[in-house]
Amino acid sequence: MTNTDVIVIGGGPAGLAAAIAAKKAGAEVLLIEREARLGGILKQCIHDGFGLVRFGEKLSGPEYAERFIQKFDEANIEALTLTFVTKIEKTPEGIRLTAVNRNGVVQLLSKALVLATGCRERTAKQIFIHGTRPSGIFTAGTAQHFINLLGQMPTKKCVILGSGDIGLIMARRITLEGGKVVGVYEAKSTPSGLTRNIYQCLYDYDIPLYLSKTVTRVFGDDRLAAVEVCSVDENMRPIEETFEIVECDSLILSVGLIPENELAENLGVELDPRTKGPVCDEHLMTSVDGVFSCGNALHVNDLVDYVSESGECAGKAAANFLRRERTEIELIIGKNVQYLIPQRLDLNAEDLKTVLYFRSREVLQKNSLILTVDGCDVYRKWFSVLRPPEMERVEFDFGPLGLTPQSQVYFRIEEVERT
Repeated sequence: MTNTDVIVIGGGPAGLAAAIAAKKAGAEVLLIEREARLGGILKQCIHDGFGLVRFGEKLSGPEYAERFIQKFDEANIEALTLTFVTKIEKTPEGIRLTAVNRNGVVQLLSKALVLATGCRERTAKQIFIHGTRPSGIFTAGTAQHFINLLGQMPTKKCVILGSGDIGLIMARRITLEGGKVVGVYEAKSTPSGLTRNIYQCLYDYDIPLYLSKTVTRVFGDDRLAAVEVCSVDENMRPIEETFEIVECDSLILSVGLIPENELAENLGVELDPRTKGPVCDEHLMTSVDGVFSCGNALHVNDLVDYVSESGECAGKAAANFLRRERTEIELIIGKNVQYLIPQRLDLNAEDLKTVLYFRSREVLQKNSLILTVDGCDVYRKWFSVLRPPEMERVEFDFGPLGLTPQSQVYFRIEEVERT
C-alpha cells in the first residue's frame, strides 16, 4: 500500500497544474495518467492560440503543456503513466484506489483526491444519425489524432457536423492538408465555437457554415459515400421539404463534449445536470469531503488557461484539506444564466474570495451579471455581449457580505445600459 497526501488523476493541463500547486503547498503528490506521456489532449493540438491569458503569447498545445511538464519535473513529483484506476472508495483512513499498470495491481491511499479526468466527445450513436455503418465517420478529436500524431489523412472530401471549436480547427487543418470541406453544418441558429475560430478557421478559408441544418442519415457500404442533410425548425425538428444529399467520403462530428466523471460517480459525488460535472464549492471540493474536481471534468472550458487556473485552485485546496464541518449555501442561478461554477459556498472557509465561471443561455447584447443577496442587488458587472460558447470569468469576495446559512444568493443576467 502506497500512502500519500494528494493523488491527482489525469495528466493533462488541469492535472499538471493541480499536482504542481499541491506540491508547492507542501503536500506529497502522486499523479496517475492512463497514457504513456503527460500533456493530455494538448499533445495533438498543434495549432496556436493557447496561453494568451496566462502567458500573454500564442503557444501551440504541446508548447503550453511543456511549460507545465517542465515545472512538474522540476518539482520531482511522482507520476504513474500507463496506469488505469479500476476501483475507488472512501474509507475512514482516506481515499483508497486500486490501479493497474505494467507492474501489476497497485494499492494507493491518499488524504485528498483531485479528479482531472477531462472530457470525451459525443459520437454518432449519441446523436442518433440513421443509416448504414460505413467507415469514414470520425469525431473531430479522432481526425485530429490521425493527422497531427499519426500523419495520416482521414479524408479527401468531408462534411463536418457541429460548429464546436475542435470541428472548426479541423476544418482549417483538413483544408491546409489538401482536403475539401464541403461545409460545416450546425443544428442551432448560432455557432457553437469561439468567434475567433469562426473567422480564422472558416471565413478566412471560404469554408461555408450552414446554421439550423443537420445531418439525418449516412449512406455507404464499406466507406461513406454521402450524407443526407436538412434544415431544422426552432425545436430542432427536420423540415421535410429541405432534405438533400451531399456526397463525401467522411463525416466528422463536433457535436459536444461530456465531462468524464465515472470515477466521481463511483464515489457518490453529486453531479450538476447543467454542466455534467460535480457540484462544488469555492475551493472546487465536491459533495464528498476530500475529493476535488477541476478542468474539463468539472465543466467544459473553451480556454486552456482557465483549465490550468481551476487545477491550481483544486490542487492547493487538496494540499490544505482538513476534515471539518461544512456550512454550505447554494449559489442560485436565474434569468439568462446557463450555469455557474461554483454552485455552492462554504461559509466556514477562511477565505471566501472566489473565481466565478458562467455562461449565458443565449446571445445577449449590453447586459449585466447581477448578484442579489436577500433581495438586494449588491454587485453588477456589465458586458457588451455575452455568447453561450464563450465562458466568462468574474472574481468576487463574498467575505464582506456577512452571509449566513439562511442567506439567499442569486445570480441573473439582465439588459442594462452602462452608466
